Amino acid sequence: MNDAVETLRRFNRSWSQRVGVLDDSFLGSGRPLGPSRLLFEVGRGGVGVRELRERLGLDSGYVSRLLRRLEDEGLVEVLPDPEDARRRVVRLTPDGMIAHRDLDDRSDDLARGLIEAMSSRHRQALAAHLGEAERLIRAATVSLDVVDPASQRAREAAGAYLRELDETFSEGFDAGEAANDHADLSGDGRFIVAVSDGVAVGCGGLRRVDDETAEIKRMWVDRDWRGLGLAGRLLRRLEDEASALGHRRVWLDTNRALTPAIAMYRAAGYSDIDRYNDNPYADFWFEKRL
Repeated sequence: MNDAVETLRRFNRSWSQRVGVLDDSFLGSGRPLGPSRLLFEVGRGGVGVRELRERLGLDSGYVSRLLRRLEDEGLVEVLPDPEDARRRVVRLTPDGMIAHRDLDDRSDDLARGLIEAMSSRHRQALAAHLGEAERLIRAATVSLDVVDPASQRAREAAGAYLRELDETFSEGFDAGEAANDHADLSGDGRFIVAVSDGVAVGCGGLRRVDDETAEIKRMWVDRDWRGLGLAGRLLRRLEDEASALGHRRVWLDTNRALTPAIAMYRAAGYSDIDRYNDNPYADFWFEKRL
C-alpha cells in the first residue's frame, strides 16, 4: 500500500511539473488550468452546468466562477435549456471555438514534444501503461450513489443491464417481466448506481424478502469497466446496505451464461442453495450470511 501511494505521488509531481499544471498561463494560453479544463469540456459539445459539475467533480460555486470568467472573455454563453428552463446549458461562442481549437493544438504539441525522443517501442509501452493506469484510477474513483429506482439515471443503468441480458442469454430476455422486480427496489429496498464522470457504468439493487433476508438484483457493470474490481466494490456495498437495513443474509440468483459473475459470487463467500423463486432465467441460487 505504501509503495503504491509513494509511486502515485511521485508520478503526480513529475507529471504536473511537465505538463504546465503549475503555470498561471496553462500551455501559454493566458488562462490557468481550471478555466482551460472547463473550456475543453464545453468544447466537446454543448453541455449542462450540472453535467459539467458531475463530470469534473467540482462544486457549484467553483464552476460558476470559472464560467463567469469564460463568459467575461466572450468564450462561452450560459443559456436556459430549451427542454427544461430550470436547467442551464453552456455553449462555446465563435471566439470560444477558436480558443478551444488553439488549446487543443497546444495540448497536442505538448504531448508530441514529450514523446518525440522515445523509440517506437517505448511510445507503445507508454501508451499501454498510461491507458491501463487511467482505467484503474477512473475505476477507483467511481462513486456508488444510492438513488431512487424510478430516477432517470437508475432507469438508464437498469436498461443497459437488461439489454445485455437479452444479448447474452441464448433464449433472449423479456425485459417486461422484470418491471415488477424493479418496482420492488423502492421502499424497503435500495438501488445503487456506479457513476464515473456523470455516466452510469454499473448498478445493483436490494429487494426486501423478509426481516432476515434481502435479495440482490440488477448486478451489472459495463463491459468496458470489467476486470478493474468495480463489481466487487458494488457487491460489498450492497451487502453493507443490507446489513445496515437489519438483514442477516442476502440471496441472489443468476444464469449459467454469466460465468464470471458466478465465479465472483463464490469467491466472495456465497454458497449454492436450493431454488427460492420462480425466475425462469435463473440456473443458480446463492446465499451469504452477513
